[in-house]
Amino acid sequence: MARITAGIATSHVPAIGAAVDLGKTATPDWRPVFEGYEFVKDWIRQPGNMPDVVILCYNDHASSMMLDIVPTFAIGFAEEFEPADEGWGKRAVPTVRGYPELAAHIAEQLVIDEFDMTIMNDIDVDHGCTVPLSLVFGQVEEWPCKVIPLAVNVTQFPTPSGNRCYNLGKAIADAVECFPEDITVQVWGTGGMSHQLNGPRAGLINAEFDNAFLDRLADRPEELCKITRLEYLRESGTEGIELIMWLIMRGALGEGVEELHRFYRVPASNTAVGHAVYVPRETVPA
Repeated sequence: MARITAGIATSHVPAIGAAVDLGKTATPDWRPVFEGYEFVKDWIRQPGNMPDVVILCYNDHASSMMLDIVPTFAIGFAEEFEPADEGWGKRAVPTVRGYPELAAHIAEQLVIDEFDMTIMNDIDVDHGCTVPLSLVFGQVEEWPCKVIPLAVNVTQFPTPSGNRCYNLGKAIADAVECFPEDITVQVWGTGGMSHQLNGPRAGLINAEFDNAFLDRLADRPEELCKITRLEYLRESGTEGIELIMWLIMRGALGEGVEELHRFYRVPASNTAVGHAVYVPRETVPA
Protein backbone atom coordinates (compact mmCIF):
# COMPACT_ATOMS: atom_id res chain seq x y z
CA MET A 1 0.00 0.00 0.00
CA ALA A 2 1.10 3.58 -0.59
CA ARG A 3 2.19 5.63 2.40
CA ILE A 4 3.08 9.21 3.17
CA THR A 5 6.58 9.35 4.64
CA ALA A 6 7.36 13.08 4.98
CA GLY A 7 6.22 16.63 4.40
CA ILE A 8 8.29 19.57 3.21
CA ALA A 9 7.32 23.23 3.41
CA THR A 10 9.14 25.94 1.52
CA SER A 11 8.74 29.34 -0.02
CA HIS A 12 8.83 29.43 -3.83
CA VAL A 13 10.36 32.85 -4.55
CA PRO A 14 10.94 33.27 -8.31
CA ALA A 15 14.23 35.10 -7.75
CA ILE A 16 15.54 31.95 -6.06
CA GLY A 17 15.06 30.10 -9.32
CA ALA A 18 16.90 32.85 -11.18
CA ALA A 19 19.78 32.66 -8.70
CA VAL A 20 20.04 28.90 -9.29
CA ASP A 21 19.83 29.22 -13.06
CA LEU A 22 22.37 32.07 -13.25
CA GLY A 23 24.88 30.45 -10.91
CA LYS A 24 24.52 33.01 -8.13
CA THR A 25 23.84 30.66 -5.21
CA ALA A 26 27.26 31.32 -3.65
CA THR A 27 27.17 35.12 -3.85
CA PRO A 28 27.12 37.04 -0.53
CA ASP A 29 23.45 37.97 -0.98
CA TRP A 30 22.23 34.49 -1.82
CA ARG A 31 24.55 32.14 0.09
CA PRO A 32 22.66 32.46 3.42
CA VAL A 33 19.40 31.50 1.70
CA PHE A 34 20.76 28.39 0.03
CA GLU A 35 22.65 27.28 3.12
CA GLY A 36 19.25 26.87 4.78
CA TYR A 37 18.47 24.10 2.29
CA GLU A 38 21.67 22.08 2.68
CA PHE A 39 19.99 19.90 5.30
CA VAL A 40 17.09 18.82 3.08
CA LYS A 41 19.33 18.28 0.03
CA ASP A 42 21.44 15.88 2.08
CA TRP A 43 18.54 14.32 3.99
CA ILE A 44 16.47 13.40 0.94
CA ARG A 45 19.38 11.49 -0.56
CA GLN A 46 19.73 9.26 2.49
CA PRO A 47 18.44 5.68 2.15
CA GLY A 48 14.68 5.52 2.44
CA ASN A 49 14.07 9.28 2.18
CA MET A 50 13.71 9.75 -1.58
CA PRO A 51 10.00 9.41 -2.39
CA ASP A 52 8.53 7.70 -5.42
CA VAL A 53 6.19 10.65 -5.89
CA VAL A 54 5.69 14.15 -4.49
CA ILE A 55 2.26 15.76 -4.25
CA LEU A 56 3.32 19.38 -4.65
CA CYS A 57 0.86 22.03 -3.50
CA TYR A 58 1.52 25.35 -5.19
CA ASN A 59 -0.25 28.24 -6.86
CA ASP A 60 -0.17 29.09 -10.52
CA HIS A 61 0.88 32.69 -11.18
CA ALA A 62 -1.30 33.28 -14.28
CA SER A 63 1.01 31.01 -16.26
CA SER A 64 -1.49 28.28 -17.15
CA MET A 65 -4.65 29.40 -15.35
CA MET A 66 -5.74 32.81 -16.49
CA LEU A 67 -8.41 34.88 -14.78
CA ASP A 68 -11.20 33.61 -17.00
CA ILE A 69 -11.05 30.26 -15.21
CA VAL A 70 -9.96 30.16 -11.54
CA PRO A 71 -10.33 26.70 -9.95
CA THR A 72 -10.16 26.51 -6.17
CA PHE A 73 -8.25 23.20 -6.29
CA ALA A 74 -6.79 21.65 -9.45
CA ILE A 75 -4.82 18.42 -9.83
CA GLY A 76 -2.47 17.58 -12.70
CA PHE A 77 -3.26 14.41 -14.63
CA ALA A 78 -0.63 14.51 -17.37
CA GLU A 79 2.33 12.22 -17.93
CA GLU A 80 4.56 15.29 -18.18
CA PHE A 81 4.44 18.97 -17.25
CA GLU A 82 6.69 21.42 -19.06
CA PRO A 83 8.22 24.43 -17.27
CA ALA A 84 6.13 27.51 -17.99
CA ASP A 85 7.39 30.60 -19.77
CA GLU A 86 6.62 33.36 -17.27
CA GLY A 87 7.71 36.15 -19.57
CA TRP A 88 11.47 35.68 -19.72
CA GLY A 89 11.68 32.19 -21.21
CA LYS A 90 11.30 28.76 -19.67
CA ARG A 91 13.60 27.81 -16.81
CA ALA A 92 16.31 25.41 -17.92
CA VAL A 93 15.08 22.68 -15.61
CA PRO A 94 13.90 19.14 -16.34
CA THR A 95 10.39 18.35 -17.44
CA VAL A 96 8.24 17.36 -14.47
CA ARG A 97 7.11 13.74 -14.77
CA GLY A 98 3.59 13.10 -13.55
CA TYR A 99 1.87 10.08 -12.06
CA PRO A 100 -1.60 10.01 -13.64
CA GLU A 101 -2.62 6.70 -12.04
CA LEU A 102 -2.18 8.05 -8.53
CA ALA A 103 -3.57 11.46 -9.53
CA ALA A 104 -6.74 9.81 -10.85
CA HIS A 105 -7.12 7.74 -7.71
CA ILE A 106 -6.66 10.78 -5.46
CA ALA A 107 -9.10 12.86 -7.49
CA GLU A 108 -11.76 10.15 -7.30
CA GLN A 109 -11.35 9.76 -3.56
CA LEU A 110 -11.39 13.52 -2.99
CA VAL A 111 -14.64 13.87 -4.91
CA ILE A 112 -16.10 11.06 -2.79
CA ASP A 113 -14.98 13.11 0.23
CA GLU A 114 -16.82 16.11 -1.24
CA PHE A 115 -13.83 18.09 -2.50
CA ASP A 116 -14.61 19.35 -5.99
CA MET A 117 -11.35 18.96 -7.89
CA THR A 118 -10.59 20.46 -11.27
CA ILE A 119 -8.80 17.99 -13.55
CA MET A 120 -5.86 19.49 -15.48
CA ASN A 121 -4.80 17.33 -18.42
CA ASP A 122 -2.56 19.97 -20.00
CA ILE A 123 -0.71 22.42 -17.79
CA ASP A 124 2.71 24.05 -17.73
CA VAL A 125 4.14 24.49 -14.23
CA ASP A 126 5.72 27.78 -13.19
CA HIS A 127 8.16 28.76 -10.43
CA GLY A 128 5.62 27.80 -7.77
CA CYS A 129 6.36 24.19 -8.69
CA THR A 130 9.89 24.24 -10.13
CA VAL A 131 11.64 26.41 -7.51
CA PRO A 132 10.86 24.00 -4.64
CA LEU A 133 12.14 21.12 -6.79
CA SER A 134 15.37 23.03 -7.42
CA LEU A 135 15.80 23.86 -3.74
CA VAL A 136 15.42 20.26 -2.63
CA PHE A 137 17.02 18.36 -5.54
CA GLY A 138 19.48 20.92 -6.89
CA GLN A 139 20.49 21.15 -10.53
CA VAL A 140 19.87 17.73 -12.05
CA GLU A 141 19.39 16.26 -15.51
CA GLU A 142 16.11 14.68 -14.43
CA TRP A 143 13.95 15.12 -11.34
CA PRO A 144 14.54 12.01 -9.21
CA CYS A 145 10.86 11.29 -8.55
CA LYS A 146 7.45 11.79 -10.07
CA VAL A 147 5.36 14.83 -9.16
CA ILE A 148 1.61 15.45 -8.96
CA PRO A 149 1.02 19.22 -9.12
CA LEU A 150 -1.88 20.34 -6.95
CA ALA A 151 -2.74 23.97 -7.64
CA VAL A 152 -4.59 26.08 -5.07
CA ASN A 153 -6.26 29.41 -5.71
CA VAL A 154 -4.59 31.97 -3.46
CA THR A 155 -4.69 34.82 -5.98
CA GLN A 156 -8.36 35.63 -6.57
CA PHE A 157 -11.12 36.06 -4.02
CA PRO A 158 -12.75 33.90 -2.78
CA THR A 159 -9.81 31.74 -1.72
CA PRO A 160 -10.24 28.59 0.36
CA SER A 161 -9.82 28.86 4.10
CA GLY A 162 -6.88 27.44 5.99
CA ASN A 163 -9.21 24.97 7.66
CA ARG A 164 -10.47 23.78 4.27
CA CYS A 165 -6.87 23.22 3.15
CA TYR A 166 -6.00 21.35 6.33
CA ASN A 167 -8.98 19.04 5.81
CA LEU A 168 -7.96 18.57 2.18
CA GLY A 169 -4.61 17.33 3.42
CA LYS A 170 -6.35 14.81 5.64
CA ALA A 171 -8.44 13.61 2.70
CA ILE A 172 -5.31 13.28 0.55
CA ALA A 173 -3.75 11.10 3.24
CA ASP A 174 -6.82 8.83 3.24
CA ALA A 175 -6.66 8.59 -0.55
CA VAL A 176 -2.96 7.74 -0.61
CA GLU A 177 -3.35 5.06 2.06
CA CYS A 178 -5.88 3.13 -0.05
CA PHE A 179 -3.85 3.29 -3.27
CA PRO A 180 -2.87 -0.34 -3.96
CA GLU A 181 0.71 0.19 -5.18
CA ASP A 182 3.63 -0.10 -2.76
CA ILE A 183 5.06 3.41 -3.11
CA THR A 184 6.28 6.19 -0.87
CA VAL A 185 4.74 9.65 -1.10
CA GLN A 186 5.73 13.06 0.22
CA VAL A 187 3.43 16.07 0.37
CA TRP A 188 5.01 19.50 -0.10
CA GLY A 189 3.37 22.79 0.80
CA THR A 190 4.87 25.81 -0.91
CA GLY A 191 4.57 29.59 -1.05
CA GLY A 192 4.87 32.41 1.46
CA MET A 193 5.97 33.51 3.89
CA SER A 194 4.84 37.10 4.58
CA HIS A 195 5.12 39.39 1.59
CA GLN A 196 3.22 41.95 -0.41
CA LEU A 197 4.12 42.85 -3.97
CA ASN A 198 1.90 45.85 -4.65
CA GLY A 199 0.21 48.84 -3.07
CA PRO A 200 1.22 51.12 -0.19
CA ARG A 201 2.45 48.16 1.89
CA ALA A 202 4.63 46.68 -0.88
CA GLY A 203 7.69 45.09 0.67
CA LEU A 204 5.92 44.12 3.90
CA ILE A 205 7.62 41.38 5.91
CA ASN A 206 6.22 40.33 9.29
CA ALA A 207 8.85 38.12 10.93
CA GLU A 208 6.85 37.87 14.16
CA PHE A 209 3.84 36.44 12.34
CA ASP A 210 6.00 34.10 10.26
CA ASN A 211 7.82 32.60 13.21
CA ALA A 212 4.60 32.23 15.20
CA PHE A 213 3.22 30.29 12.23
CA LEU A 214 6.28 28.03 12.20
CA ASP A 215 6.04 27.55 15.97
CA ARG A 216 2.51 26.19 15.68
CA LEU A 217 2.74 24.26 12.41
CA ALA A 218 4.23 21.08 13.88
CA ASP A 219 2.26 20.60 17.10
CA ARG A 220 -0.65 23.06 17.01
CA PRO A 221 -1.83 23.20 13.40
CA GLU A 222 -5.47 23.46 14.47
CA GLU A 223 -4.70 26.95 15.79
CA LEU A 224 -3.48 27.95 12.33
CA CYS A 225 -6.75 26.72 10.82
CA LYS A 226 -8.51 29.52 12.68
CA ILE A 227 -6.55 32.31 10.96
CA THR A 228 -9.00 34.07 8.65
CA ARG A 229 -8.30 35.32 5.18
CA LEU A 230 -8.57 38.89 6.49
CA GLU A 231 -5.94 38.16 9.15
CA TYR A 232 -3.55 36.81 6.53
CA LEU A 233 -4.06 39.98 4.51
CA ARG A 234 -3.54 42.23 7.52
CA GLU A 235 -0.63 40.39 9.16
CA SER A 236 1.27 38.78 6.29
CA GLY A 237 0.42 40.86 3.23
CA THR A 238 -1.60 40.12 0.13
CA GLU A 239 0.61 37.18 -0.86
CA GLY A 240 1.06 35.79 2.65
CA ILE A 241 -2.12 33.76 2.26
CA GLU A 242 -0.01 31.30 0.27
CA LEU A 243 0.73 29.78 3.67
CA ILE A 244 -2.61 27.96 3.60
CA MET A 245 -0.95 25.54 1.18
CA TRP A 246 1.41 24.53 3.99
CA LEU A 247 -1.67 23.39 5.89
CA ILE A 248 -2.48 20.88 3.13
CA MET A 249 0.93 19.33 3.70
CA ARG A 250 0.51 19.38 7.46
CA GLY A 251 -2.98 17.88 7.34
CA ALA A 252 -1.67 14.99 5.24
CA LEU A 253 0.89 14.01 7.90
CA GLY A 254 -1.55 13.15 10.67
CA GLU A 255 -1.68 14.24 14.29
CA GLY A 256 1.91 13.86 15.44
CA VAL A 257 5.02 14.91 13.53
CA GLU A 258 8.71 15.30 14.20
CA GLU A 259 10.29 18.53 12.95
CA LEU A 260 13.64 17.55 11.45
CA HIS A 261 14.65 20.99 10.21
CA ARG A 262 13.47 24.58 10.26
CA PHE A 263 14.86 27.59 8.46
CA TYR A 264 13.81 31.23 8.26
CA ARG A 265 15.59 34.04 6.45
CA VAL A 266 14.88 37.72 5.81
CA PRO A 267 15.11 38.85 3.13
CA ALA A 268 15.18 36.79 -0.03
CA SER A 269 14.30 39.12 -2.85
CA ASN A 270 11.27 41.04 -1.50
CA THR A 271 9.99 38.40 0.89
CA ALA A 272 10.79 36.23 3.87
CA VAL A 273 11.81 32.64 3.17
CA GLY A 274 10.59 29.80 5.35
CA HIS A 275 11.33 26.10 5.16
CA ALA A 276 10.63 23.04 7.31
CA VAL A 277 10.92 19.25 7.06
CA TYR A 278 8.57 16.93 8.95
CA VAL A 279 8.06 13.20 9.26
CA PRO A 280 5.03 11.49 10.82
CA ARG A 281 5.90 10.61 14.39
CA GLU A 282 5.36 6.87 13.89
CA THR A 283 8.06 6.82 11.16
CA VAL A 284 10.76 8.45 13.28
CA PRO A 285 13.62 5.99 13.91
CA ALA A 286 13.90 4.85 17.54
